[in-house]
Amino acid sequence: MSETCTHNCSSCGESCSSRTAEQTSFLEPLNPASTVKKVIGVVSGKGGVGKSLVTSLLAVETKRKGRRAAILDADITGPSIPKSFGLGTDGLSVNPEGLMVPATTSTGIEIVSANLLLDHDTDPVIWRGPVIAGAVKQFWQEVLWKDIDYMFVDMPPGTGDVPLTVFQSLPVDGIVIVTSPQELVSMIVTKAVNMARKMDIPILGLVENMSYLECPDCGKQISIFGESHIDEISAQSGIPVLARIPITPSIAQHVDAGTIEYLEENWMEAAVEKLLADS
Repeated sequence: MSETCTHNCSSCGESCSSRTAEQTSFLEPLNPASTVKKVIGVVSGKGGVGKSLVTSLLAVETKRKGRRAAILDADITGPSIPKSFGLGTDGLSVNPEGLMVPATTSTGIEIVSANLLLDHDTDPVIWRGPVIAGAVKQFWQEVLWKDIDYMFVDMPPGTGDVPLTVFQSLPVDGIVIVTSPQELVSMIVTKAVNMARKMDIPILGLVENMSYLECPDCGKQISIFGESHIDEISAQSGIPVLARIPITPSIAQHVDAGTIEYLEENWMEAAVEKLLADS
């Protein structure tokens, strides 16, 4: 038992001897009308590496493979998923049973996000940690998730309240860790890896965003942020590299236009094929 133990296992990520068999599970049940077969978390140890982009691309590619895909946007105070798919603030509704009905994108991906509940998408969500964690649980329990094959959970950066809530409350089948080429990131990724392993969450693989810039004239790959360290991280941790996403204006153009579903690139194809093969 840690010297700083509060004796409240629900707020702790440690696996210690003081836990009993009854204490180790805090999983929240889905409502009886919902079905979600697989839950995949998308995490990063720091902000600004493109976690929401990777979440969106994974969902889009999964949908293209003929599976029913959904996104639970757990980045409550910094939600960006609806913008990428061109969804407004009026995207959610409530059915007669009192369950929220997800917004549906033009290709059929179901999405729940805090930004879909606001009067204006620029309104800030000024909530403390426990309230934010409670909202994530509501998005899991009080939403009509109808026959979802793969749910991707877009989490805020770090190892705080929301990642802990997701790991303990949702039946997470595995996580994808998003990184970028800077050397600093290797330390940050290791923190995310260690958190997942402490909580017995399978790590499916790494995705490097902003990996390189391809010269439009000669096709040479230019390392804008320095040489990548993802292969070193992969070798040290034993975690496979699932994808490398380049820096390209087309990404920003589609995100800004809300048309991420129509970005015709195959960066995530191998990653999704691995997810499908492992299921």
